[in-house]
Amino acid sequence: MADYDESRLTVVDHPLVQHKLSILRNKTTGTKQFRELVTELAIFEGYEAMRDFPLEDVRVETPLEVTTCKQIAGKKVAIIPILRAGLGMVDGILDLVPSARVGHIGMYRDPETHIPHQYYCKFPPDIDQRTCLVVDPMLATGGSLTAAIQFLREAGVQDIRCLTLVSCPEGVKAVLDFDPDVRLYTCSVDRQLNENAYILPGLGDAGDRIYGTK
Repeated sequence: MADYDESRLTVVDHPLVQHKLSILRNKTTGTKQFRELVTELAIFEGYEAMRDFPLEDVRVETPLEVTTCKQIAGKKVAIIPILRAGLGMVDGILDLVPSARVGHIGMYRDPETHIPHQYYCKFPPDIDQRTCLVVDPMLATGGSLTAAIQFLREAGVQDIRCLTLVSCPEGVKAVLDFDPDVRLYTCSVDRQLNENAYILPGLGDAGDRIYGTK
């Protein structure tokens, strides 16, 4: 078992999350349902990732009286999917925060070395002033996610929160060891990687299953 800082890891294990994740893993789940489940699970994770956003008082006039309510205190959010599978989680987060900006990081993994290679990177111009939610369904070796974190740090981002659906101990350790301030949210920490750097038991290739390209 990999040794990592559990204080910066949140496993979102709500019963509905576990139920939906079981369907997501099933090899007979079709593309349409798989895509819908990825969006739904991203919403659950988004709730947890933004749980500590600061609030401020706001006066609201209800049909009966004026009262004091709470609203998020000026927090700016950017969603950063790692292409291509990360795109499947974007709509779920946008349902929660419609005003969020969306950046993109394009990487592919070398089939032999498993090292990620960047081919595209574009962020909102005020990225350094935003809380960044980096989304990617699978955290395997951690190579893509650590590269994304590095790009964001170089752009001046202070608050980085990574959201994955299925992770493995090796990837969790790689990410948390790489950056002492990043926080990680996942629905499951699976057993291990196999010899081809796929998560076991996992759910297969998330990108292929989201887009029906297998």
